[in-house]
Amino acid sequence: MLTVGDRLPSFSLQSVVSLEPQKEFTTLSETSFPNRWLVLFFWPMDFTFVCPTELAEFSRRNRDFQDREAQVLGVSTDTQFVHLAWRKSHPDLTNLAYPMLADTKRELSTALGVLHKQEGVPLRATYLVDPTGVIRHVSVNDLSVGRNVDETLRILDAFQTDELCPCNWKKGEATLKGG
Repeated sequence: MLTVGDRLPSFSLQSVVSLEPQKEFTTLSETSFPNRWLVLFFWPMDFTFVCPTELAEFSRRNRDFQDREAQVLGVSTDTQFVHLAWRKSHPDLTNLAYPMLADTKRELSTALGVLHKQEGVPLRATYLVDPTGVIRHVSVNDLSVGRNVDETLRILDAFQTDELCPCNWKKGEATLKGG
């Protein structure tokens, strides 16, 4: 599994970016959002139960990520057509505020090492990648437990201070002075 300090692998994936006819899909890569942090989060598969709770929460909090110069990108190994069908059919996903990437060939999931060994679907992995393409944080949950979007924001805030942050630190609190 790629981890902290590694470079995000190159990718070029079809993505669902809209429900508007003729504007649903575009190709996105690791360079599509220059000078921004990337928040890549993987989910096992579309049309499941835990996944839409995560996708909906990342969408509700998207403005918070945008305010931090971060682009959220959701990724699974389903096709862009399955992503679109899921968005159209699930009321919590209709207005997603970020792209859904289709890693259909499992190239990005394999390069990052986040595929479940028995099921062959992505684990619930979250990557924070700095604007230079370096992975700064990785969190991975097994298939049955959703992640915490507030914690993802807290960690992003901490990295963006460029200072030492103590346990449970939150934005606006004092950082540590090294010495």
